[in-house]
Order: sequence, then C-alpha cells, then structure tokens
Amino acid sequence: MLAAFLETTGTPDVIQYGEIPTPDPQRNQVRVRVAAASLNPIDTYIRGGAVKVDLPKPFVPGCDFAGTVDAVGDGATRYKPGDRVWGSNQGLLGRQGTFAEFCCPNQEFVYPLPEGVEDKTAAALALVGITSHLGLFRRGELQYGETVFVNGGTGGVGMAVVQMAKAVGARVICTVGSEDKAIAAAKLGADHVFNYKTDDVPAKLRDLTDGKGVDVWFETLPPTNLEETIDLMAMRGRIVLMAGRAARPTLPNGAFYTKNLSLVGFAMFNATADEQRICAEKMNWWMADGKLKPLIGAVFPFREAAEAHRLQEANTGGKAGTLMGKIVLVPG
Repeated sequence: MLAAFLETTGTPDVIQYGEIPTPDPQRNQVRVRVAAASLNPIDTYIRGGAVKVDLPKPFVPGCDFAGTVDAVGDGATRYKPGDRVWGSNQGLLGRQGTFAEFCCPNQEFVYPLPEGVEDKTAAALALVGITSHLGLFRRGELQYGETVFVNGGTGGVGMAVVQMAKAVGARVICTVGSEDKAIAAAKLGADHVFNYKTDDVPAKLRDLTDGKGVDVWFETLPPTNLEETIDLMAMRGRIVLMAGRAARPTLPNGAFYTKNLSLVGFAMFNATADEQRICAEKMNWWMADGKLKPLIGAVFPFREAAEAHRLQEANTGGKAGTLMGKIVLVPG
C-alpha cells in the first residue's frame, strides 16, 4: 500500500511517501480503507521525538481516520466489510497510524459513521471531539446554564468545545486572534468572542458574568497565569487542563481553596475504550444532527504529509496564526 511513513524521528523531512506492506487485521482488529485522516499536535511530537515512544519501523503516523471496513480479524464481530467507520487512538502506544491507504485499529476504538456524515468531517473531529467531550463532561462536569470559557475557539479542540457546550445549553465565551476567526467562532455558536490581541479579556469576563466568574475554564493552551484564571472563576468552578507538558505555572493556594475550585487534567489516551465510546456515541448524534461540524483549515494528500506537519508546527509551537481548524489528509 502507499503510505506516509518514517524510519527515524526528526524534522518533518524524515517523512517519506511510498510503498510499504499492506497490514493484515489481527485478532479483534478491522482493516479500514482510509478515506480521510487528520493531523494533531501529538503526531508532530511523536515524529519529532519530543514524546519518547518505541515505534515500529517503518512507522506510519496519524491518530484519526474515517473510511470503509475492508476486512476483519478473528474475534472482530462489531463490523463487517463495507461498513463506514471512524476512529482515533492510532499512531501511538506501539500502534501503526492512519496516513496510509489502510489501517488496522482494534474494534474497540472504531465507531460507526452516521449516514450523511462525510469522511473528512469525522476524521477532523475524531481526536479533538473525544478530547473535548472528556474534558467538558467527564472532567469538567458541565451543567446546563453554566458559563464556559475556552482559549482558542477556532482551534482543533476549541471548535469542538464551543459546539458541545452550546449543544447542552451552556453560555460559551471564547478567544480568537483575528476578525476572521471571530466570525467563525460566532458561527460555531459562541455567545461572546474576544480578540486576545486587542481586548481586555479579564475585564470583559468580569463584566459578562457580573463579577460571578466562569464555571468551567477549558484551557487548550499551556497555562501561564493560574493566578489570573483563578481570580476569574466562579465559586465551585472547574479549571480543565489538557496542554502544556513543560508549563510550570504558580498556583495561588489560598484563592484556589477558598473558592472551592477544582483543577483537573487529563489526556485522551488515558481514557478507557468504554469511556471514549461514550464520547463517540454522543458525537455521532450531534454530527448526524448537524450540531457538531469541524473547521477544516487545510487539506493535503498523504504524499505531502511533511508539509502538513510543517503547517501544524508553525501554528502549534510557532503561533503563526495561519491555521483555523484542523488539517485533513486524504489518499494520494
């Protein structure tokens, strides 16, 4: 099969494109003919060696996929050839990834693709959607009528957080870095959108909440100022962290505990298959109903995976601001 792959970690230039053996589905696996995949920051960390893991060689990167079941292994009874499916959790923990004509995920991490939902839609929402659902509901315990604040409302996770929070009746406030992104965030359903480059975000948050503060603060960026965040939280508020491996912010202990706050962190990959399936089932309902749609900022063929990685890194670490939403890759 044709695939984007690498033999060693390093800069995006280590990614090659060519023929590698087509995998056979093992026990409890299904083989999926990939119609679309998407790129996440974790893919660049693994490729670059920042996340130290043992990689098969050749290694195919990519967590997310959508496509059609081509074959099933022994014990894989949930799906049959011809079924349209989507999923995530590939390209890590020793698993091969999805930037290839075929991938072989365990059936536990595969979900049915609702009728009428495009492959690119499901692939773009896979990891970020499961992450957002885990953070908002399992960790953040979001309730109807509460106020949610998310940094980066048009980023991969941010766009999903905005839509999911709005879908359950929360008031949603987010930040963006440009007028185009502000328009996009409003279309996603955000009630209030601030430009972090020009607006006094803390002052606006205080005004909007009448000084009460935010119930759920979903931090998609490495936290740098927990003192300010805690000052902007409502009593019994929850701060959700899912980024910033090297961040070392100071915690103002007194202000934190006297507000009865919670500070919770999580990584999607630590969630069990059953926990992730709960997220995927709700996502399927919202995708089919048109309440959950991705922003797709760029589409690359697999042969240009290295260029896709460069664009992701420029916007994740380099803060270039040239990407709105997700990067999707397709065969070719």
